[in-house]
Amino acid sequence: MVSEPRLSERGIRMSMNVLDVENVSVSHSGALAINNISFSVQEGDLLGVVGPNGAGKTTLFRAILGLQSYQGKIKLFGYEGHQYDTLLPMIGYVPQKVNFEPNFPATVFDVVALGTLSGKKLRKGAKLIQSCGCCWNRIFGTSSKDSEKIEKVLEIVGLESLRNRRISELSGGEQQRTFIAKALVKEPVLMILDEPVTGVDLEVSNKFYSVIRRINKENKVTIIWASHDLTAISDHATKVACMNRDLFFHGEKDEFFSNKDLLKTYSESAMQMHMHHHEL
Repeated sequence: MVSEPRLSERGIRMSMNVLDVENVSVSHSGALAINNISFSVQEGDLLGVVGPNGAGKTTLFRAILGLQSYQGKIKLFGYEGHQYDTLLPMIGYVPQKVNFEPNFPATVFDVVALGTLSGKKLRKGAKLIQSCGCCWNRIFGTSSKDSEKIEKVLEIVGLESLRNRRISELSGGEQQRTFIAKALVKEPVLMILDEPVTGVDLEVSNKFYSVIRRINKENKVTIIWASHDLTAISDHATKVACMNRDLFFHGEKDEFFSNKDLLKTYSESAMQMHMHHHEL
């Protein structure tokens, strides 16, 4: 059962929850990877998720994507169960590192085309989303042809001139933007980016941040983005979630960065996790 869109006293639709994570826990071999986490992501959020290596960020993302079993509840637009599964293909995901065969002959256009959804899947998802008052076709307008959608997202990520270049011939940053375009071409209700600038240089990072700001602000795409870079989170995120198996903060960016105790807790947890891995 999905809740009705929330209205203000003046009858204006308020931001709704795209994602609700309720008391979610995940165990690996009897050890807790995530411990009873709860938070919500509103339509239009750019949520920066911070935490040390091993904090459970990727495990959390896999649970949201239906790739990891868990205890608790996860809802998209208030839907769970079969309806949640219907919306899952409409989540765009960019993992930390995408592995592919170096001699893979596909072009940039070909790789992005792999992200398109069938008309049937789009219609099913769109019907659910529209029923709870969310905007639709925010990127493509009335365009319905896959080729037009691909050209549009290539322009958004700045790769239109490389559309016929083989993926193996691209720089690391260009490959990264290709996979962002692949996630974006389905016009996702939510994008999840798992530390996508790890190991890249400053120029590539800056291009990445420019792309996600544009996607979030101009195309109104809700984004969850994991990063170790607190400066980047401070500069670009609108909200912050800080976790280390437990979630010990979720809220406005300014509240997190103005709280010395929270920053100290984050620094200490990161150091403890670093020492733990070093000892292993």
